[in-house]
Amino acid sequence: MQVEWYGQSAFRLRADDGTTVFIDPFGDMSALAGRGVAWEYPAIEGVAADLLLVTHEHRDHNAVEAVDGEPALIRSTAGRPDSPIGQVTGVASEHDPVAGTERGPNSIYVFELDGLRVAHFGDFGQAELRPAQREAIGEVDMLLVPVGGGPTIGGAQAAALARELGAKWAVPMHYRTERIGFLEPADEFLAQFAEVDMLTAPAFDTAALADGPRAVVPAAP
Repeated sequence: MQVEWYGQSAFRLRADDGTTVFIDPFGDMSALAGRGVAWEYPAIEGVAADLLLVTHEHRDHNAVEAVDGEPALIRSTAGRPDSPIGQVTGVASEHDPVAGTERGPNSIYVFELDGLRVAHFGDFGQAELRPAQREAIGEVDMLLVPVGGGPTIGGAQAAALARELGAKWAVPMHYRTERIGFLEPADEFLAQFAEVDMLTAPAFDTAALADGPRAVVPAAP
């Protein structure tokens, strides 16, 4: 399976047969500049998908118009809908530690692609998983998890989640890079792992990864 990070929480995952999933595309973020906040990730262009997942309705996650084609869309919802890749599990969660009363709901999406179980945590902000959420997610091979603190969990909590879920590969997202001027960097997260792969490109193939547990850090686009 090929994985490509587009910045923030946006990922494209492509199976060996070409089936493609895109998660949390961002749109025009130029309004941040007016508030003195840097956002320099390249626009998402020329990308098509068979399935498009949106974890919650914030502009840096829900720009469905950025993805070409006519993908099946699962948007900000929990349940077990069918999709072009089979059943997807959407787990209801919150964007903050106070039952969503500050920043609203968030959906965790879990699915299988190329025989690997993937979980994308969106803007997860709870202090920890509730037992029912943990049971619904199950064990995962790859965890895509926010680590930048602020409106989501920070690095230590994200690493604890990776251990709890038995992830072979924990991929950080939603953190400060040279492309954006907010959130915290991934340092705290990476310090929790004995094995860290710092990649030189935004895209990688899971076939080239060593078994974990390990952190896998794509280069910023």
